[in-house]
This record gives sequence, C-alpha cells and structure tokens, in this order.
Amino acid sequence: MSVAKLVGQIAGWLQKEGPLSDIVISSRVRLARNYDMIPFPHRANREQLKEVILKTEKAIDGSKYLKNVLIIDMSELTDMDIQFLVEKHLISREFGKSRAEQMLAVSDKEIISIMVNEEDHLRLQCIQSGLQLLDSWRLINQATLELESQVEFAFSKKLGYLTSCPTNVGTGMRASVLIHLPALVITKQIGKVLQAVAKLGIAIRGLYGEGTEAYGNFFQISNQVTLGYSEEDIINNIECVVKQVVGYEENARTLMIKEDKKAIEDKIWRAYGVLSNVRIIDFQETLNLLSLLRLGIGLKMIDKIDRILVNKMFIITQPAYLQKLEGKKLVPHERDIVRASLIRENLERKGTNKDV
Repeated sequence: MSVAKLVGQIAGWLQKEGPLSDIVISSRVRLARNYDMIPFPHRANREQLKEVILKTEKAIDGSKYLKNVLIIDMSELTDMDIQFLVEKHLISREFGKSRAEQMLAVSDKEIISIMVNEEDHLRLQCIQSGLQLLDSWRLINQATLELESQVEFAFSKKLGYLTSCPTNVGTGMRASVLIHLPALVITKQIGKVLQAVAKLGIAIRGLYGEGTEAYGNFFQISNQVTLGYSEEDIINNIECVVKQVVGYEENARTLMIKEDKKAIEDKIWRAYGVLSNVRIIDFQETLNLLSLLRLGIGLKMIDKIDRILVNKMFIITQPAYLQKLEGKKLVPHERDIVRASLIRENLERKGTNKDV
C-alpha cells in the first residue's frame, strides 16, 4: 500500500502535550529484534529476507495489539516517499536505501511503527509527546511480547537479545528524547552542556538522528549501550539527564529575561511578524523562526497561537511533506512559495489546533 493514507494525517504524538512538553518535544523507544536461525539482514539472501517479511506479516495478523496497522511495501516507494517517512519520524534515514525485501508497518495514530529488514529483522518503535519514556517502553514492549508469543527471537541467556550491532545487544533498546534548547544556544551555553552530557555515556544527535545537525535548536538525547543494563536502568538514566538539561534550559531562559527582556521579545515578535507575512521561505529559516516562536510561547510572550500548532508546522513544512501535500514534485523555489503560504494559513487560524 502507498503512503497516501499518511499524507493528510497528523501523528498522535503531535496532537497533544505530555510532561515537560514546553522543552521536551517527544519520547521514543525502539526495540531491535531478530528471528532465530535467520542471518541478520546484511548477511541474509533475498529468500531469507522474504521469510522475515512473511513471518512478520503472519505475526501481525495474529496480533490483537497491532490490529489495523498500515502495511507498506518499501519497494513500491519513490525517493520522495522515503524522505516523507523520514520527516514523519517513522523510519530511519538508512531504511529504504535498498528497499528490496523491506516492509513498514504503521499503527493508525503513528504511535507504533515497525521497520522490517533494516539493520535488524525488526525495529519496533513507539513515539509519544513529552517526556514519556517509561510509558513508551511499556507500550512497545507489550506489542513486542505479543509478537514473541508467536515467533522465536534470537536470544542468549548470557547476553540477552542478539542484534546486528554489538552496542544494541542485551535489551536491544534505544531510548531517545527530542528536546528544544533555544535559550542554551542563544546564551552560548549549549557546548558546555552537551560536553557534560556526552561524558555520561549519552549520545547527542541532531533533528533526524545520527549524523545530522541540530536544526532549529532541536537535539536528540539517547543511550549508547544496552548490554548489562535493564530497560528500567536505561530509561531512568536518560530521564535523569534530560531533566537536568531541562533545568539548564529553564535557567538560561530566566537569565535571558533578566539580562535583556526587550531584546528577546524583539527577536520573538520579529519571527512572528516574518512568518505571518512571508511569501518565500526555505526550510532552514522556517525552523529557526519557528524555534523562536516556540520559545515565545514558553516564555508567555505570545498567546496568539498554541505550541501544538507550532509543533505541527515543524513537520508539515519539511520538503518532502510539502510535496506530498501538493501531490506533485516541486523545485526548491516552488517549495519555498508553498511553504510560506502554508505557514501564513496556519498562523491565521490563531492556534485552533485543527488538523492541517
């Protein structure tokens, strides 16, 4: 099935706000699982990869928890479709590069998704709003255990779940938080904070994960190693670090207001003025201005719109998403015009929290 069903749909995690959502955008837990007696994807032949897909489809069909998921054959997708799914945070940038014998399963609200034959046979993820790592793990773990009741995963009593990458062996879990840190960037404290976090064995990445930049002052904080730690240990460690970083961001915001409130107000209202009237704008500038807008809402300097609307605009103004909404391929200049129009239309709604 094509990705058309997902184009007009706003993900469930973008429809509400969870704990600490002023600064924490979302929480994601991803579990890596591999079928017993079948080589990892990079060593498997096409017939073995097909077997993985058939096993997964059968297990999903017998699952009450994963009922009504959308099944997408990756081989049928265009480059734009692949980028669209990356922008929706449903797949990794690596997934879909080969596309042969790969499948994606997406729940109706996009809370749960499963990549089949990425680096591992299965990459199951749950994503929710705000700081909800523990709840996200419980949700995806329940779905995974239901699948495991029907199939046998590669497991070692000594090491735990076996994975393609040694750093995932054990729980097979990667827990990450997408966090917005504009004040730390503006006050030039971000480097010091990120260095301190990295020393704790926590990975810091950009907006789209590994190898990407922190566009719009967004950062991903996640665990690096799973072996030797329980799921609860990993989650508690990340949540502790995230809460510390949130505290640093809050202190930086207080410091900005104390030192020059008018200068910050000017930055924020200039951003609102540009976004409300812009006719041509690229995605990089959009991210930076929306970041200031989101900061203004957090500082209670702007009450014309709500944070949920701004969060949605971060997603729908991305290049591939725009083209899917338009139903055709656009050159960069055309995208910049469409993006500007979409932003103005949404801001005119005064944050009514309607689907875009």
